Amino acid sequence: MGGLTVLKELQQQLPNESFLYFGDTANVPYGTRSQAEILGFVRQILCWMTSQPIKMAIMACNTSSALALDEVRAEFDIPILGIILPGARAAVKQGKRIGVIATPATVASESYPQAIQEVNTTAKVFQEACPEFVPLIEHNRIREPETLQIVHQHLHPLLQQGIDTLVYGCTHYPHLSGVIRQVLPSHVKTVDPAVYITTAAKQELKLLQLQNGHAAQTTRFFVSGCPEQFAELSYQWLGFLPVVEKVILPELASPQSIEAVEQI
Repeated sequence: MGGLTVLKELQQQLPNESFLYFGDTANVPYGTRSQAEILGFVRQILCWMTSQPIKMAIMACNTSSALALDEVRAEFDIPILGIILPGARAAVKQGKRIGVIATPATVASESYPQAIQEVNTTAKVFQEACPEFVPLIEHNRIREPETLQIVHQHLHPLLQQGIDTLVYGCTHYPHLSGVIRQVLPSHVKTVDPAVYITTAAKQELKLLQLQNGHAAQTTRFFVSGCPEQFAELSYQWLGFLPVVEKVILPELASPQSIEAVEQI
């Protein structure tokens, strides 16, 4: 569900482009997995995507951007954009005491502190791992009272540090923005990296002269898990019930993967 926050921004800012959306629902959440596992998943997904084909890949996941981006950029001959650097640059423009909420894997990678301090060495960065957030969203528990308590628990240490800016260091987390704003003081600004990776994609397409000169096609949705479950849960954010196709992820890296796509 996390990548839907990025897809929404892409569709708004790049209305002439066509999108292929892949959600690795069979292996979510990534945030508690090892780097080797995540790299393997990303390689398989990109092998399948490039067979479609695609002209650019946008890694709409902070964890995979932190742990796999450099490796797959060296292995694939299409532009691949990660979400962390655009988010870090935006955060530095917003404040000087920056809180980052992210998955345990993204926090452990130190990717956000490194990216933020590369832009501004004087910025202070405070991180908080929030392993419960993704399962709460994926299981449609956003509006439960317990969710507000969990969000408060994780934001409290950052507020104790006097943050003036909060970065959504996971693409799922904007789905919790209504709950998060209940906990944040009004003066604390939020940064959704989805907005800024979209701007970066727009600039990259123009620079590489890859802009679409024809009418955009309907977005196609693919998942590695249950298509019906994804369609039903995504309705509240997409505003319509998408047609979702299933891909068998373990076979994605093989030439036979194209035949593994099953229309649901």
